Amino acid sequence: METRKLQKVGGSTYSVSLPKEWATDHHLEAGMSIHLYPHADGSLIVRSDRQDGGPLASTRLRLSRVDADTIRRTLYAAYAVGYDVVTLVAPDTEAFDGDDYRLIRRLTESTLGLSVVEEGSDRVTVESLLDASELSIQQSVTQLRFTALSMHRTAVDAFPDGDAVDLDRRDDGADRLLGAVTRHLNRSLVDFGEVDRLDVPRTSLFDHYLTARELERVADHAVRIGSLAGRVDDTPPADVLDEITGLADASRAVVKTATAALLDGSCDEAHEVLNRRDRVFDDLDTLDTVLMERSPPAGYVLSRVVSTLARTAECGGTIATAALRSSARPDR
Repeated sequence: METRKLQKVGGSTYSVSLPKEWATDHHLEAGMSIHLYPHADGSLIVRSDRQDGGPLASTRLRLSRVDADTIRRTLYAAYAVGYDVVTLVAPDTEAFDGDDYRLIRRLTESTLGLSVVEEGSDRVTVESLLDASELSIQQSVTQLRFTALSMHRTAVDAFPDGDAVDLDRRDDGADRLLGAVTRHLNRSLVDFGEVDRLDVPRTSLFDHYLTARELERVADHAVRIGSLAGRVDDTPPADVLDEITGLADASRAVVKTATAALLDGSCDEAHEVLNRRDRVFDDLDTLDTVLMERSPPAGYVLSRVVSTLARTAECGGTIATAALRSSARPDR
């Protein structure tokens, strides 16, 4: 890092000299234009000839083959990177057909902001219509928390009836929210103006991404519990079901309070969440031991549920740890 004095030129302009080595490395000479990008966090980005965010305007990606998995992976990867326009190009020896077009339309419909703008025999172009200035990252995380925890509650409540719960559509909604947060985090690494449009510091954006990732995992755990409910052939003892229900409530409380601690920047609340998580772990270990000793009906399935509840609480612990890091940062 170098320190240089600010000079006043005329009545309303300030100037600062640029390091000669930097200018030489980028082939700059007197009279040439450079790009300046002032940002809300107080930083000023200086670039030679590469415009901010330019590489994300559009991309052409040639597929190695035309099949569902390749199309899905490539499109989702390009969306996560943050491209505005993505053109998928078929290999020279292949072409897109009706099934491929329908698949791509389904994928865009399941992704926030994507739309198909052009279809051809050898290429399909999709465009992102999502405006970062109209998106609230914090609201997206809050909505994802509600979705994940409500899914979790629905799955646990189904256990006494022994009926499997299909949560796939609601899980798709959780994936959609995580995908949007991931996209804007990645865009912020290339397009410095993205942070200004989102109106959130880059460090906070990463914390929100980490939280969204853990909440999406909670949604996945809910799907797993919902599927396990359908494998209960004999009704487990009432006291065991009551214990599982209570610990499920406790694990969700860890996640809910941890997310609040991160969004509110509460250090004390984050410490309390981690203490609560440890207590939930101890209670789940005790219950797992009881299941092994008593071998009740559907004991194996119940043990799987106990393990999933522990992972749910751990997601909350990860979020609480992020909240502690956030509260300790110097820019707080």
